[in-house]
Parts: sequence; structure tokens; C-alpha cells
Amino acid sequence: MNTDSIGIFDSGVGGLGVLGEVRERLPAADLVYVADQAFAPYGERDLTSVRERAFAITAYLLDVGATTIVVACNSASAAALHELREQFPDIPFVGMEPAVKPAVGATRRGTIGVLATEATFQGALFASVVDRHANGVVVVPRACPGLAAAIEDGTDPGDLIDRYSADLLAEGADTIVLGCTHYSFVADRIREAVGDGVHVIDPAPAVARQVERVRNGRDAEGTGSTTYITTGRTGRFEDQIERLTGTRHPVVGAAIGT
Repeated sequence: MNTDSIGIFDSGVGGLGVLGEVRERLPAADLVYVADQAFAPYGERDLTSVRERAFAITAYLLDVGATTIVVACNSASAAALHELREQFPDIPFVGMEPAVKPAVGATRRGTIGVLATEATFQGALFASVVDRHANGVVVVPRACPGLAAAIEDGTDPGDLIDRYSADLLAEGADTIVLGCTHYSFVADRIREAVGDGVHVIDPAPAVARQVERVRNGRDAEGTGSTTYITTGRTGRFEDQIERLTGTRHPVVGAAIGT
């Protein structure tokens, strides 16, 4: 693997949306994606165990040559991003935080909703984002148990999307933030559920722009390779990649931190 690659990780397939945005902005970059599927979904685990996995995956990515780490998971960012930056001060980390700031700028009625996992709402990161950016705006958090798992498994998430979206609409939200990378893959379904009058914000493009800024042109001479790794079953992940992106890629299996 390239010794100056970009490492990207998530508990499963959610971060593939971020990877796609990074690839679009940095076509020559060498990317290494880890899906920690043996421990998925992070959003339904306690913060301590998610933090342990984030450190294990980060150590693995550094060992295989990554020099920038993208924590393409809101739950892992909430549980570990601050601690990772403290532990590895020389490594640039780009994490996920709910896009409250742009939502505040977009809302007309002063109420925004956030769809995310319970782990995301438990972390200090979410409270910090709301405290910094949501002055004078009502923020309605809605945990979405089962939604990330449905997207991971390829089962129909329609009933869950309708239920969670309706809860936010009932609270008066006119802007909804997707606070889990898995939800990018059902963003159109969410937009359909909430209707044309509600703005839905996916933070993945903004994260890719930040990765581009952090890399500062270093990837112009890369090979454009993408390595896919899972701690789960390789065949299953290959099928998931094909289902979600339309292209099949070989996957490497790895036992990380076990």
C-alpha cells in the first residue's frame, strides 16, 4: 500500500459515501477503507467500546501507511475523535459532526432535526456542536435504532424512515441533518418522506472538501488506488459495495485488534 495514503473507516458501509466524495475530489489519491463489520453497528454500542475500536482501526491504518485518517462515522467521531487527535498529534484527522451550523443557516422557522444513532447523541461532540452553532434555534435530536443496520443488511428501511421523519416534522423541523453516514444512502427516501418544503443536509461533501484542504495537493502523484478491508466476511462486503455503488471490488479480510 502507498505510504502516504488516506485511511477511511466506519463500522460498515456508511463511510462508502464519504469515500466516494473524497474520490471525486481527489481522483489520484490512494485510499484505504476499513469496514469494522465484526463490530457493527457502532451506533448501538456503548461509547467506551466504540472508542476502543476507533483506536484499533486507527493503529492498523497507520501501520499500513495512512498519513491522514478520516473517521467516516458519526458514532466513532463522537466517541473518539478528540482522544485520537490527542494521542496522535502529528496525524491529521477529519471526523464527522452533525451539520448543525449549515442547518441553522438554512432553517426558516428556527427548528432543525437531527437523525442519528444513540451513540452520536451521547458523545460530548454533539453537545459541543449544538452549543457553538445553535444559539436561538431549537435542535430536535431523533435517535434511529435499526436504521443503520437495515441499510447495512439491504432490508427495506421505509417504515423506519417514515416513523423517524414524522417525529421531526411533528416537532416543526423544516431542516433535517443526516447525522449518520449510513443515512446518505437513503437520503432520497428521507427527502421523499419529509416533502419538498424540508431541507435535508448530508455532510459528506463538506467532509471531502476538508480532506482535500488537509491534503493540500499531496495526492497529485498518487495511483488512484482504493483498497477495501473488512473485519467481517469479505464476500458479504463485496456484495454490499456492489449493491450500494454499482461496482464490484475485491475485499481483503483482516482481524484488527482481536
